[in-house]
Amino acid sequence: MFQSIALFFFPLAMAFAASSDLLTMRISNKLVLLLVAGFVAMALVVELPLQQFAMHVLCAFVVLVVAFGLFAMRWIGGGDAKLAAATTLWLGFGLTLPYLVHAALLGGVLTLFILILRRLPLDTLLAGRPWLGWLNRLHDPKQGVPYGIALAAAGMLTYSNTAIFERLTA
Repeated sequence: MFQSIALFFFPLAMAFAASSDLLTMRISNKLVLLLVAGFVAMALVVELPLQQFAMHVLCAFVVLVVAFGLFAMRWIGGGDAKLAAATTLWLGFGLTLPYLVHAALLGGVLTLFILILRRLPLDTLLAGRPWLGWLNRLHDPKQGVPYGIALAAAGMLTYSNTAIFERLTA
């Protein structure tokens, strides 16, 4: 039972991040801190070597610095920057490039889909409904793109190659 919970912690957190970004255009600091704490706990459970743990932390720090530079230039959101760093904490240097490539490709498809959606008229039955605020936000050209969806999907695509996943399934 514990192994199943441990194995699915990261994918569930990623799914929550994606849905949160879709529905609210926000990625909670609490979720990011939960991902960080989850990594530390899983690293202890699977007895990740200290040197490898330190490299994962360094990788996440590098991604955080670069991502906050992109945030400062208003190219990405702050939640996206934090989510990318927390995700790469789980992945380490060896999987960060594949993760970023997946995120870029998925994010490109997501952006194109939203741009196409925004060119289509929103049905009057859907427009202005408070419980569909997320749909109205997605349709609004003044709003950004919930890129956390692409970041989370890329994280899930890459997760099965992580040291934690491999040790949990060994």
